Amino acid sequence: QFKLIVENPEKPVAPGLQVTAFVEYYPENEKDLEDRLLLLIEDDIVDIPLLGLIPCCCLEIQSEINFGAVIANSKIISKEISIANHGSSSGTFKISYDGVVLLNIEPTSGAVKPKSIRKVKVDICTDVPRVIKEVVKVELEGHGCTEVWIKAVVVEQALKVLGVSCGNMLECINFGPVYFGSSKTEQISLYNESPECMDWVAVLEDDAIGGEMGTDLQRSADAGLQDLSLKNTIKDLDISALISCIPNQGTLLPYEKSLVTLCFSPEKFKRDFGVNDSSVKQDYVLFLRFEAVGSKDGYLQALMNHPHHTELALTGSGLPVMLTFNPGPVIKFMHCFLGEQTQVLCTLKNESESLPITFSFRKTANFNISPKKGRIKKKSAKDVIFSFSPHQIGTLKVKQVVDIIGTGVEKNNFQVLKTKSFHQIHLSFIGVCKSKRKNILFKINPGITPVISNATGQFVADGAGQCTDTAPVAILKSTQTQIHTHQINRNWKDDALIAFPNDRAASIRPGEWNKKYRTIFTKTERYHYIDPEFSYTECERLLKEAHKEYYTDFISRLRQRRLQKDAARQFYIYNNSVNIGLKPAEGLMSPKISITDFHKEKLQFKMLPLDENCLLTSRKLAEIVSKSSVKEIRSGLRAMPSSTQEKEDCSLTLTSKQLHQILIGPSTMDFGDVCVYSTTSRKLHIINNLLVHIWIQIEIEIDELQQTSPLSQVVPPLTRTHIPIIFETNTLGLFKRSFTYTINNQHLGHVLVVAKAVSVELELSARELILNPVPGYLAGTEFRTTVRVYNLRNYPAEFTWKPIITGRRTAFSIQPAKGFVEAYRDLECEVVWHPGFNSPEVGEFNLCVRKGNTIKLKCFAKVTLIQL
Repeated sequence: QFKLIVENPEKPVAPGLQVTAFVEYYPENEKDLEDRLLLLIEDDIVDIPLLGLIPCCCLEIQSEINFGAVIANSKIISKEISIANHGSSSGTFKISYDGVVLLNIEPTSGAVKPKSIRKVKVDICTDVPRVIKEVVKVELEGHGCTEVWIKAVVVEQALKVLGVSCGNMLECINFGPVYFGSSKTEQISLYNESPECMDWVAVLEDDAIGGEMGTDLQRSADAGLQDLSLKNTIKDLDISALISCIPNQGTLLPYEKSLVTLCFSPEKFKRDFGVNDSSVKQDYVLFLRFEAVGSKDGYLQALMNHPHHTELALTGSGLPVMLTFNPGPVIKFMHCFLGEQTQVLCTLKNESESLPITFSFRKTANFNISPKKGRIKKKSAKDVIFSFSPHQIGTLKVKQVVDIIGTGVEKNNFQVLKTKSFHQIHLSFIGVCKSKRKNILFKINPGITPVISNATGQFVADGAGQCTDTAPVAILKSTQTQIHTHQINRNWKDDALIAFPNDRAASIRPGEWNKKYRTIFTKTERYHYIDPEFSYTECERLLKEAHKEYYTDFISRLRQRRLQKDAARQFYIYNNSVNIGLKPAEGLMSPKISITDFHKEKLQFKMLPLDENCLLTSRKLAEIVSKSSVKEIRSGLRAMPSSTQEKEDCSLTLTSKQLHQILIGPSTMDFGDVCVYSTTSRKLHIINNLLVHIWIQIEIEIDELQQTSPLSQVVPPLTRTHIPIIFETNTLGLFKRSFTYTINNQHLGHVLVVAKAVSVELELSARELILNPVPGYLAGTEFRTTVRVYNLRNYPAEFTWKPIITGRRTAFSIQPAKGFVEAYRDLECEVVWHPGFNSPEVGEFNLCVRKGNTIKLKCFAKVTLIQL
């Protein structure tokens, strides 16, 4: 089968030349051949082997496919098996699998071209946690049967709370006793024990069973039940102000840990008037749930369950500051004179049995405190000296503020824990400063009669030791009197000052150089002398005025800075999403509300946005969901954002907390038994609990769900709607596929569709019928009864009654003999036995369903013999 084509040389071959020979191979059967070719070179013989090979395939397949660790999120995941053909001809393969774990293998057979690779797709469903280890048998041409192992580990999406130092799982955090108004923090580690990224959010359960809010657990049960005022207070209390979680949302990478800070800030409940609760302890038991963001099947099925969450119990106690002062709170000092000092010894006692107290006295004029700051251990006391050092005469009543120092969080920065005053105690200081008596010394008047003298005019009080730097003058407004005014001075408009006749010293040396003095009667300008050696020069006067103006501006700037700080402080108080920096109702008149407006306001509710730093609570979520469920829109929604507001809202990147408030589900849509060639729909619920629009887009590449419409919707704020998912198939068997959806074209989700495609089927109310005669019947009367045909499937069934004929003809008949039974309906058929000579008393029928099942019905006629 080999043919040599060559022209042998007759002469020797010169150097550099060559001889070419051709060997042709013509196989006659599918067998490989071997031969040899002899080459004679002068005296040498070269043996050249010849091999004739038939073209064949050389198929190779992977022995194992490992999906690795995946989470149980009801998602269909796929991997491919590579079948490579290293041969020179096409090779065929065939895959067989008898199990139920692997959903889909395609293609199960085919051919692989030479020098190419063929991909086989294998699907698994991650609906339940399990270990998948399945074997698939593959028959390769030329290699026989080969086994391929499909392996995967489906795990639960686990979110664990671990201790920072120990690393163990935490079930409870005890903050211990904390003063009202102060804060205490604890740190935990949030661990994503799953192989995929996880978006999480923290939810505070304020309506959980077993929770306690402000109850003194050491009190008796009767005392707790009688405190009805506390129960009414707790009902409307915002629990999110007590517990802070920083951060309260986020994303965890696979097997990543994240540090979370929990802050406990107890607040004292305001009780009804007349209830003395100055020393009441309030215990708290709360539950914080860390939940993975996803679809909320629990709400949609009216059953709250949280499949992927971790619950952490938080306990703590709120204590009031119990600091007593002896004496106090009103402290009276002994009377003293100016420049003297009196002291009072006060004992500060910490009545608390759990916590120490750090105090600080504020600075107060005329009073000194030693020590001003200190720390008192629990059930201990400390002595403090209060000193009264007056700098003015009179009765001084001062309110002394005592700051209790502790740790607390800032309103705008929850992550920073600062030392600040969280409580104030007010004391009243009362002190009286008396003036000293003045000893008056009399001396002989040298001859000038004073304005006021004694009876003899010989002695005058000498108070020169306490005189001021200016001479005493008596002044009045000269323009306010016209008595004895000289004619030439009546039109004088100058506001001049005058002195009385006996104060010549003041007239000669006026108090101010620019003031004019006139006589009291004639208004004549009086002579005054300014001594240049003792008076201010012009530069000195200007310097004095500049100095005075400098301090006036300084005091004005201090006042302006104080007002700016106060305005900034007021701005921070009202700088939130509700008040936006404005004081509520400032400058506004209260509107007049009628009963009609009140009812209209109840119907048209308005939701406030949730603060990003504030925790979500189960009660808040339930309230939002209940309000959004009222507004349900079934049709008329836009497929794409059109308005400016819609485009702005639908371009937002939502946080984990916002995604948690969007409900899309159920995540597993089970159609149950569905007949082939039928159309069935289920609702995909969409609930938008946000105050912005969201854009939902569904991506479906499955042939069985192509009838679904619409695939895109813009859902308004606080609105509930649904999209009908339509399922239609022509193939019998189990169906499991998943489709994806996006929120705002960014956030991805998926829904698993499960169905079992079956053929139409009918059922009978009974498989055997006994036909009894009617009492008092006559001979030849027919026996009658009924049988009911049920259609429990979702597609109309066409049926036909066919009698089973044996050796004898049948005496039974059924009407109607054929017909239709609508979906989920039933039909009653009448069975009649016709009596006659030699009529058989037993009959059988087959209920034949077109493209469906067949059921056998047996009929018996009960004939009673008549005694003559």
